[in-house]
Amino acid sequence: MSLMDKALEARAKAYAPYSEFKVGSAIRSSSGKIYVGCNVENASYPEGTCAEAGAIAAMVAAGDREIAEVAVVAGGAEPVSPCGGCRQRLAEFAKGDVPVHMGTLDGAAITRTMAELLPGAFEARHMDS
Repeated sequence: MSLMDKALEARAKAYAPYSEFKVGSAIRSSSGKIYVGCNVENASYPEGTCAEAGAIAAMVAAGDREIAEVAVVAGGAEPVSPCGGCRQRLAEFAKGDVPVHMGTLDGAAITRTMAELLPGAFEARHMDS
């Protein structure tokens, strides 16, 4: 099963009763393991969790710390990129050349690198005195 298929499978489990915009994400770590996440909304609408954040949390909880590849699948006419916050979350664990595949339910897809999605990402080195 491809990484996009895993993201699509995760999307089916999303909890999005308010926006009805379901998103699934799958991350392949440098160890080769795959971690998935889906968006989870709640009545305090801005306090939901993005699919990418869920996949990252699963990866970190399992002890992995480096992302090798990302897939995100959402409903809509064209592929949707991770939100700004998730781009920064992904950049914490993914180098600039990591591919991020973005797809739709009908199979349309585009791929960008992390550096293309978040040029000039804020990094830990920026906090050095």
